[in-house]
Amino acid sequence: MKKIRVVIVDDSALIRQMLSELLATAPDIEVVGTAPDPLIARERIKQLKPDVITLDVEMPKMDGLTFLSNLMRLRPLPVVMISSLTQKGADTTFQALELGAVDFVAKPEADLAGTFHQYAEEIIGKIRMAADANVKSVSHRKKGTPKYSADEVISKLPPRTLRTTERLIAVGASTGGTEAIKELLSVMPADSPAIVITQHIPLAFSAPFAKRMDSICAMKVFHAEDGQQIIPGHVYIAPGDRHLLIERSGARYYCRLNDGPPVNRHKPSVDVLFRSVVQHAGKNAIGILLTGMGDDGAKGLKELHEIGAPTIAQDEQSSVVWGMPGEAVKLDAVDYLLPLNQIAAKALKLVAQRS
Repeated sequence: MKKIRVVIVDDSALIRQMLSELLATAPDIEVVGTAPDPLIARERIKQLKPDVITLDVEMPKMDGLTFLSNLMRLRPLPVVMISSLTQKGADTTFQALELGAVDFVAKPEADLAGTFHQYAEEIIGKIRMAADANVKSVSHRKKGTPKYSADEVISKLPPRTLRTTERLIAVGASTGGTEAIKELLSVMPADSPAIVITQHIPLAFSAPFAKRMDSICAMKVFHAEDGQQIIPGHVYIAPGDRHLLIERSGARYYCRLNDGPPVNRHKPSVDVLFRSVVQHAGKNAIGILLTGMGDDGAKGLKELHEIGAPTIAQDEQSSVVWGMPGEAVKLDAVDYLLPLNQIAAKALKLVAQRS
């Protein structure tokens, strides 16, 4: 069995040791080297030719972002960033993803030695995913965690006639999604239909992500709040620890935040969002499923497809990981399979046709 060769770049000797020990438990991963700073890392990478690099964002001699920028320009490699759960850590992480990092692991600020082992499954899963970003499906399962369906949060109801014609766009994403969402939103005009988004992201990062999107978009972007009215020209991003649902009262839509169990091991879950959209927006909605690891959102997109709402999925070539959209294609849930740079235009065209 060919092992995934990993180089760990971190100025903390403790982190290097813990990561090395953690990754040694995976039979298909081999830590071939470590480096305390980017200058040494550069030499290690030349000598050892790793498949994946883990990279701290704050290091001496050269910060992680500068190193990442140089690496992606001169010798592109899959990189998983090690980030802190702080405002500064969130900002740096988004910059790293813009520069080409595949994904990130958010590490706790307190009791790192005592809690780091809790991140073992996540870290190992993300390194496996990063080693082959073009895989059609990457399945990451946490031991002992039940895989609930959307039924645990919102019951499936028979189709019904809705008393509103207000258009709505629902978007789901995971790995690679922050950049995909940025590309999608950045070209949407200010008078676009309202957009609701579930992106798999920690709570500490979801509010900074919404703020970052608001700064670059013509639409107004919010970190969704319970009871918030959903109106055209506005975007609502799910908090990182709550399911985002929509509700309808008369002809108006509202955000609802739900603290139910993780669905497909995610909270927020795309399946939960999509099901609520089926029930409260119906054919007036458009479902979009972007890049992501796993299968969350595939069944929800199928439910949208079955009631006649147009469905769009990101194609394999433009996805960082073609897990979620790939699973939707397997379920025959996709009306339009498109590269990322064509999805916004298609969604707006569908809105115009239905209006």
